[in-house]
Amino acid sequence: MGDLSNKAQELAGKAKEKAGDLTGDEKLKGEGQADQAESKVKQVADDVKDAAQAAADRVKGALKRHD
Repeated sequence: MGDLSNKAQELAGKAKEKAGDLTGDEKLKGEGQADQAESKVKQVADDVKDAAQAAADRVKGALKRHD
């Protein structure tokens, strides 16, 4: 669910940035850029979490085979 939420935030940020660009609203444009950056940070954090979980699962599997 986090992936969808992060993607939605990224798309909303792009829309805000574009709207701010079209209207000359620098604050809105900046908010959009900030939303996109936050979304990307969350996506990277999710990727790291997933990789750590996968590594932990591999270690658990290897330990069970040696029992």
